[in-house]
Amino acid sequence: MKNLRLKSIAVLVSLSLTSCFSDKDDYENVSNGLELENRIIELYGSTSVLIQPLETDYNAIPNDINNPITEDKVELGKLLYHETMIATNANMEEGMYTYSCASCHHVDAGFQSGIRQGIGEGGLGFGIYGESRIKNQNYAEADLDVQPIRSPSVLNVAFQDVMLWNGQFGGVGSNEGTQSSWTVGTPKEVNNLGFEGIETQAIAGLDVHRLVIDSEEIINSSYKELFDNAFPEIAVEERYTKITAGLAIAAYERVLLPNQSPFQKWLKGDTNAMNNEEIEGAKVFFNKGQCYTCHSGPGFNGMDFHALGMKDLEGPEVTTVVDDATKKGRGGFTGNPDDDYKFKTPQLYNLKGLQFFGHGGSFSSVKEIIEYKNEAIAENTEVPANKLSPFFEPLNLTETEIDQLTLFIENSLYDDNLMRYVPESLPSGNCFPNADYMSSSDLGCN
Repeated sequence: MKNLRLKSIAVLVSLSLTSCFSDKDDYENVSNGLELENRIIELYGSTSVLIQPLETDYNAIPNDINNPITEDKVELGKLLYHETMIATNANMEEGMYTYSCASCHHVDAGFQSGIRQGIGEGGLGFGIYGESRIKNQNYAEADLDVQPIRSPSVLNVAFQDVMLWNGQFGGVGSNEGTQSSWTVGTPKEVNNLGFEGIETQAIAGLDVHRLVIDSEEIINSSYKELFDNAFPEIAVEERYTKITAGLAIAAYERVLLPNQSPFQKWLKGDTNAMNNEEIEGAKVFFNKGQCYTCHSGPGFNGMDFHALGMKDLEGPEVTTVVDDATKKGRGGFTGNPDDDYKFKTPQLYNLKGLQFFGHGGSFSSVKEIIEYKNEAIAENTEVPANKLSPFFEPLNLTETEIDQLTLFIENSLYDDNLMRYVPESLPSGNCFPNADYMSSSDLGCN
């Protein structure tokens, strides 16, 4: 009986202590959460400034005034973005019908590429998240569709008015005054249509990436009704074109919002969406880490261009020569020496699990790039010291703060339900995002 009483007391003490520790953890989480909330309010006036709209709230999502988002446009754009059957301008016969927009910007890699240098036509295989795509050995390098810079994510593009690392696409906003750089006979000429960057890139990208919108084929397929629903106000003779297709793809890209991530849930009032370490990481983000000075707004991206001395694409797997204009970033587009080596601030959502970061893919993890910015020692010797951004300076973060910041970015900014943005199948019935024989096997399309 005495032993039973002693055991009972021990259990009660244990439960009491566990409860105390739990209460302490909860208190710290709430206290840190209030500190974070107050800091965000201090910076922006309200936490709501950072909240992303629902992907179906088309009026709340930033629109191009010349291409208002509609449900029918988004549905058409979703299919065209993934459609491999429009890949009909291939350089080689075996490349026909094997690639799509999503070849280099797919859901499995947070709508960027799972490899350092994305491959459209001339690529083989996919793997699990795009990491196993390789060059088709039957292709000469000149016949490949690859870019001389890492494929950026199309998540959160609604919060920027120009596109690409150098911002060359977009006929308004940040690109006002750059008309002399809209070279006739190049994709940049599309800026003259007067659309924002997303729309401009989507239209220009169809030609650049060897995708064709054949009006006769559209009219004789199930896509005709989709175009009719999306663009009833466009004259029939102009309705089934690369311009309307590009506008639909852009409308779809604008709704790619990782608004179910823990940080977004926390902003909307779920105080348990982030754990204490992630909240601490967010406090580093908005304080000592100074991340918010460049990564701002609901997408944690920005329309500023900065020179951070990062390397360009290089290595044995890189299949293209990186030209001087690409190396100079924004300056390579504008021709203004003051813009040399500056690149657009990327968004920070859904980076967990990726292996390549920076415009040249020279970093292999979120933590590695945080450490680079913490030390602020340029890795690219081609970038003159006087060109480096004034924001590129040592942060003096501790190892603990780096770990906490990494947790915040990797976990709290990760939406694990991006598959809601991907079609179950295509009208063509074709495999996607790639339909070459190796990808078809990897993706289970055979």
